[in-house]
Amino acid sequence: MHLLHRLSCPWSSDAPPSRAWLGEYGELVAASYLRAKGLKVLYRNFRYGDSGEIDIVCRDNKTLVACEVKSSGSPQSGAPMRAVNHAKRDLLRKGMRNWLHLLKRDDIPTRFDIIEVYLLPGQKPDIRHHAGAFGMHEGNHL
Repeated sequence: MHLLHRLSCPWSSDAPPSRAWLGEYGELVAASYLRAKGLKVLYRNFRYGDSGEIDIVCRDNKTLVACEVKSSGSPQSGAPMRAVNHAKRDLLRKGMRNWLHLLKRDDIPTRFDIIEVYLLPGQKPDIRHHAGAFGMHEGNHL
């Protein structure tokens, strides 16, 4: 799994995967990419209470990182990160607060990343990592 981000997508244009499968594969590719960049993946698909799901929770040195992964099978569909709107960012923030609550810590530095994964048939994934795409509070970079 550590090299998945370097392998060609295992489907053809004649048999594209379902949207759900594309999303799951994109998350696996993103986790592989993060590990290769030296981040420690702690958890995938974290959900607690009524918070939104955090696709990947990882650690970058001493910083706790919540990653939202957006996958696309078509370059014409626009930037996948545009789907991380105000409401989605609020759910991710709530998820991070819940993670910190479970740790019984609120002094850990946090960051929110968005990872776009373009998955085209027979090609290596095109990964665009937007580190610090938005913060724990209203101000954001989108």
